[in-house]
Amino acid sequence: MRSSNPVFSRRGFSRDNGGYAGFDAQQQVQAGTATNPYATNPYAQDVQTGQPQAPARGNVMTIDDVVSRTAMTLGTVVLTAVLAWVLLPVDPANIGKSYGIGIGAALVAMVLALVQSFKRKPSPALILGYAAFEGVFLGVISSATTEQFANGTGIVIQAVLGTMCVFAGVLFAYKMRWIRVTRRFYGFVMAAAVGFMLLMVANLLFSVFGGGDGLGFRSGGLGILFGVIGIILGACFLALDFKQVEDGVAYGAPREESWLAAFGLTLTLVWIYLEMLRLFQILSGDD
Repeated sequence: MRSSNPVFSRRGFSRDNGGYAGFDAQQQVQAGTATNPYATNPYAQDVQTGQPQAPARGNVMTIDDVVSRTAMTLGTVVLTAVLAWVLLPVDPANIGKSYGIGIGAALVAMVLALVQSFKRKPSPALILGYAAFEGVFLGVISSATTEQFANGTGIVIQAVLGTMCVFAGVLFAYKMRWIRVTRRFYGFVMAAAVGFMLLMVANLLFSVFGGGDGLGFRSGGLGILFGVIGIILGACFLALDFKQVEDGVAYGAPREESWLAAFGLTLTLVWIYLEMLRLFQILSGDD
């Protein structure tokens, strides 16, 4: 199984039909065993418990590695967002200029993300660069929200708290095994995500060429519906990401891959925050 996250998909976190994972493994059914470039037999099972044995090699990715790299990446996002908010104040009379800066930063972040996604090895400089420019984008968008909406500051706080709650809720549900990531779950999420993105692109094109809010998917009742769908998709992406991290740790991904795990989680959290922000903007009634 491949992750919905383009970062994990490129690196080859995969899972066999039995629900076990191998890191970039080409499974070879030879006398009931499989091989992997990072371990002699990462799929070997304990004869008593039937569970996969931990890889016997050093310098492998751990949960602590993922947590520390994620903290660094998200910390960079938050730091640059705060700096952008403070150093690039939004002028209500010329708000288009501020949006231009934010969109420019978002485009740079997107380019860096794409470059990293197609690299064979993680580059901390690219990942932190992406986080920095993404933070500038989020800072400008959040600052603009406080200027455009009567309860703008409250909207931003609600979006931040909402994102944190979604993350904590999905993590808890995943650890309790209330959410089980299977091939069917993965296929459903991917199909829904593709449909969602196509509709958003169509809405954007209609708004650019037809004016107004296009097909109305980002305002009013439809906007609320699609905002909720976007958040649910983000939550599903988190579950997929947690599974990929768990698989990478269990089957001996190299330690450097923890940067990619942090990168993927940051992408998903940014998605959720933006959907939360838009939803609360609509619910404020000032849109």
